[in-house]
Amino acid sequence: MSDSSRVSASGAAFYSARDFLLANRTDYDAAVRGFRWPELTEFNWALDHFDAVAADEERGARKALWIIEADGRDASWTYRELAERSNRVANWLRDKGVGRGDRIILMLANQLELWETLLAAMKLGAVVIPATTLLTADDLRDRVDRGRAKHVIVGHGDASKFADVEGDYTRISVRGASKGWEDYTEAYDRSTVFVPDGPTLATDTLLLYFTSGTTAKPKLVEHTHQSYPVGHLSTMYWIGLEPGDVHLNISSPGWAKHAWSNVFAPWLAEATVLVMNYTKFSAEELLGVLDRCAVTSFCAPPTVWRMLIQADLSVLRTPPQKVVGAGEPLNPEVIEQVEKAWGLKIRDGFGQTESSVQIANPPGSPIKPGSMGRPMPGFPIELIDAATGEKADEGEICIDLSRRPIGLMVGYAGDEERNAEAMAGGYYHTGDVGARDADGYITYVGRADDVFKASDYRISPFELESVLIEHPAVAEAAIVPSPDPVRLAVPKAYVVLAAGYEPTEETAQDILRFARENLAPYKRIRRLEFHELPKTISGKIRRVELRGREGEIHADPESTPSGEFTLP
Repeated sequence: MSDSSRVSASGAAFYSARDFLLANRTDYDAAVRGFRWPELTEFNWALDHFDAVAADEERGARKALWIIEADGRDASWTYRELAERSNRVANWLRDKGVGRGDRIILMLANQLELWETLLAAMKLGAVVIPATTLLTADDLRDRVDRGRAKHVIVGHGDASKFADVEGDYTRISVRGASKGWEDYTEAYDRSTVFVPDGPTLATDTLLLYFTSGTTAKPKLVEHTHQSYPVGHLSTMYWIGLEPGDVHLNISSPGWAKHAWSNVFAPWLAEATVLVMNYTKFSAEELLGVLDRCAVTSFCAPPTVWRMLIQADLSVLRTPPQKVVGAGEPLNPEVIEQVEKAWGLKIRDGFGQTESSVQIANPPGSPIKPGSMGRPMPGFPIELIDAATGEKADEGEICIDLSRRPIGLMVGYAGDEERNAEAMAGGYYHTGDVGARDADGYITYVGRADDVFKASDYRISPFELESVLIEHPAVAEAAIVPSPDPVRLAVPKAYVVLAAGYEPTEETAQDILRFARENLAPYKRIRRLEFHELPKTISGKIRRVELRGREGEIHADPESTPSGEFTLP
């Protein structure tokens, strides 16, 4: 074990900030008024926090990681066990040439080695490039090239994807190794004592995330040893995590949300990370795990919540007391169904790969239907009017850089043009539009690129989609502008049907009538098509593709495309 008995000035500042948020977990006003980001110089979260917890007799014996396999088998490891295992891995990786500042592509499933390696890399001062196992060879070439990767750590079953990925990098294979690959299992023969080769600055690079790229080539987001490990104090606060919680988050490795809720937020609070390592999602199996494992805190993206409400939520004898959603805004219908079954409101939160949670509904705060909450402690949020550049009640969600929060990225690595655009005018620009009410609550309007005008009225796709999914036949929906010679554009719905419904004229007209009855006339959905929704590899809807498709199929304004239904 590393020597964590002496708490540095940075460590003391970190714990002071964390403990303040834990103490004010249900008092939003006090938290916002009194919270200050810690001032850190030398700080390594794995050594100065995780190992410090592990070294404590009582805290170190707590369960840190608990994995439920697809066949129902499970295994768990304490903070002390994970600290020792990650020390072995760190020592072995150092022997294999991994040094401070080296970049590692980490492409593993929800398995023990993922967490071991992340902690080990952090202790070494290496830089991790998380990668989903869904990536293709072309994706990996881009990551090796633009990420300047010196090492790759990958599951044996995915190693073949690197066969045609050229580059001078160390190849490490987990759970089996082919010729030319280092065998990860050798790490377990190394010492459990790890001695760092020098200090880690809080501002040293730790993570490089390739974004999912809804409109363009993925950006490379740079985070430091403070921006994510410490920045996720805001995420811990939003969820309401505290010591002893069992936190289950539905997310795939390789994406930022996995680090949010399967690593940093729960371990900041000294809670248990519970993971379902499933091959195919099943709402019934998820409910069984929630029950069996006595989950106290649960986070899932809207897609999972939408599937859950189609199951019998009432079978859960003891629902988790903390339920949150992130990734995309939650539709009111989902929130209402969960509250009806569990007596709990799902608390929405807003953040990005570029940051920790910025805006959310924390425990104890009143929840307003449709609102994603208020700015988190330490996040100076402003809404900026795109036309005037002035502060407004509706506009782009921005962060005031004069009070820059720790939980914001350094920038886009190697892309000064994008950085200049994102940080223009003294603000970090999220590219998302919101509206703020008199009480400071912010409602999501949509991506700036997705909001459009129809008959000179401004249309929020999210607002119309929220109405559509209240119809029992609609499983998912995306609204985009469809060219119109009179109105310039009209709202069109692309709909994925729920099980048991057929893509007929009758179904289409029933959905269109429902929308007409529940939307103001200027928001009326006038066209509908049953169609699979194009998505990024992380599951976000690519409305840009649908907008492009509309331009193609409506190139002739006199014709009605095949498969499109219109409002009479």
